[in-house]
Amino acid sequence: MGDLPGAIFIIDPKKESIAVAEAKKLSIPIIALVYTNCYPVDFDFVIPGNDDAIRSIKLLTSRLGKAFHEGREILNKSSEEAQEAVAQEAAEEAVEEAVAEVAVEENNKEEVSE
Repeated sequence: MGDLPGAIFIIDPKKESIAVAEAKKLSIPIIALVYTNCYPVDFDFVIPGNDDAIRSIKLLTSRLGKAFHEGREILNKSSEEAQEAVAQEAAEEAVEEAVAEVAVEENNKEEVSE
C-alpha cells in the first residue's frame, strides 16, 4: 500500500490497541465496533455492538462492505459523467476553433483573389 488509508475499521478496539494508537498517531479516522468494555470517545465513528459475537461481526462487516461497494460505484459513475462532460466541452471548443480557422482561411483566400 503506497498511501495511508482514508479510514480503518476495527472490530475489537480493546484487543487492537496498537492499531488504534498507530491510527491516532497518523491521524487516520477510526471506525470501531465498540462494546461496553471500551471508552467510545477514543474513536471517530462508534458503532455500538457486541464485538465478541461472530454473528454480529458477520452482519456488520457484510453491511459495511456492501455500502462501500455501492459508494464506490456511485463515485465511479459521477467521475465518468464528469469526464464525459469535460470531453464534450473540449470537443465543442475544438469545433469552434476549427470553424474559426476555416473562416480566417476563407477571408485570406478572398483577399488574395481580389
